Amino acid sequence: MNIHQAELPSQRYAKCIEVSRRIRWDIDRDVIRARGFDVAHKFLPDGLTEVARLPFLSEDERRLMSQVQGRTYANMFRLVERFVGAKMLEVGRDHALGDQIALEAVMRFTEEELKHQELFRRIEMLAAENMPAGYRFMPPTDDVANFVLGKSTWAILALTCCIEIVTQVHYRQSMELDDSLSPLFKDVFLFHWKEESQHAIIDELEWVRDDAKLDDMARHRAVDDLIELIGAVDGLLQLQATADAEYFLANAGRPFTEHEQADVRAGLLDAYRWQYIVSGVEEPRFSKLLTSLIDERQGERLGAALAPIVRRTLNREMFGRI
Repeated sequence: MNIHQAELPSQRYAKCIEVSRRIRWDIDRDVIRARGFDVAHKFLPDGLTEVARLPFLSEDERRLMSQVQGRTYANMFRLVERFVGAKMLEVGRDHALGDQIALEAVMRFTEEELKHQELFRRIEMLAAENMPAGYRFMPPTDDVANFVLGKSTWAILALTCCIEIVTQVHYRQSMELDDSLSPLFKDVFLFHWKEESQHAIIDELEWVRDDAKLDDMARHRAVDDLIELIGAVDGLLQLQATADAEYFLANAGRPFTEHEQADVRAGLLDAYRWQYIVSGVEEPRFSKLLTSLIDERQGERLGAALAPIVRRTLNREMFGRI
């Protein structure tokens, strides 16, 4: 039996509080430490950027691609934490007159998400100081947050759980092992990972707790909401991949053929779909929990919604996993 399965929810909330106190960090003292970005380093590892799919890029161009994707990676998590923090404030109210250990765990989660938003705002400003002008982060943050928060709690917690588990996988299986990354960028996601590891546990607890409130019809509607959220995320990725491709092509320092330009655009979109959707739904920790909460028919509906996105990433097998 998994150790978490043997623990009561109250014990898991308490453990999250204990770890949160022990690992607590400060943006300036522990992460940034008066540093800036050295553009001689990559930001994201090749396994996440999928530059192997673009063999015509030079070493310098591969590094620029890593920096463009890394900048978007940080901004994307800033966007996500906007609605996650707001949702956790709402979830915390359910515990206000109940389990005070759970309440403290969720409130710490919310406070840390606010800190992460500030960290990623700072990282964007530092990136702007050292990278060429013209970068645009396209998704309208407040509009996206309002759209997400209009969906059911079950669907929002499912999406949040998936994303926060992804942060664990990306850091531990890819970033942590790559010594060629910018030391500052790597530290940003080291410290982010430390707190997100507790957040992912709370996501799981709150998702299961909310699921227990639903009847079959409510869960059916919640799955519909999750499908809508997946589609919305994919739409945002298409928007940002187009903007990032144009920025990369404008700043790579040489002309590209039409075929190469098309490959850059397609490669960015496929990389983003892998980073933010496919690597999450394929992660056993998430997929096992999801399948335990839905029936076969609901699983088929989710599978059909994901199929076009997943198929686009299948050819990444030849380049290996992160």
